[in-house]
Amino acid sequence: MDTIFKGDVSTARGRALAWVDALFVDHAIFRLVWSNLAPVTPGRLYRCNHPLPARLARLTRQLGLKTLINLRGPTGNGSDALSRAEAGRLGLDFIDMSLESRGAPQRDRILRLHDIFQSMRAPALMHCKSGADRAGLAAGLFVLFEGGTAREALRQLSLRFGHVRQAKTGILDAFFLHYQREAEGRKPFLDWVREDYDEVALRRTFRANGLASFINDWVLAHE
Repeated sequence: MDTIFKGDVSTARGRALAWVDALFVDHAIFRLVWSNLAPVTPGRLYRCNHPLPARLARLTRQLGLKTLINLRGPTGNGSDALSRAEAGRLGLDFIDMSLESRGAPQRDRILRLHDIFQSMRAPALMHCKSGADRAGLAAGLFVLFEGGTAREALRQLSLRFGHVRQAKTGILDAFFLHYQREAEGRKPFLDWVREDYDEVALRRTFRANGLASFINDWVLAHE
């Protein structure tokens, strides 16, 4: 993870460096005007890109948030430090749940996310960097955990959120389509994940478009 942030936000210098790192290294300058906010289930779960402190405070007031789920995992960068500090100030439960955007979803992480959704204080807000891929995967998983269909889950991975299915991130779409073909209507999703899902096979069979991956990774700078 690229970062120039090396300190903490308990000092004025550390906080200033965190802001510089967040805005210009982690591309949060674009997130000043673009939140990618959407409800997954209104009143219970919402998704967005990595919120800056003022927006997190505003959303906490507006939505009555109790929990913040960080789908990036601990990054040690300025954005991470600022959102952790603000969540603490607001009294939010802060949960690290690292997901991949370009790899086959991992069984143990799917099951851990299910446990988090079952035990979290709601309403909750979950975020990745851009709110496009990992947030879409987690939202789609929530849909399936709640008894929805793969087709409904796939709506959480759409161009509306900035998700590019032709790029390497399309392996997330392939995951839901794999369940749809292999077991939907015949086996509950969680049972399929525990007993049948083969992430190695999914990685082996998925092919991304090179140009789409270049645009997604380097032009749009999705993490």
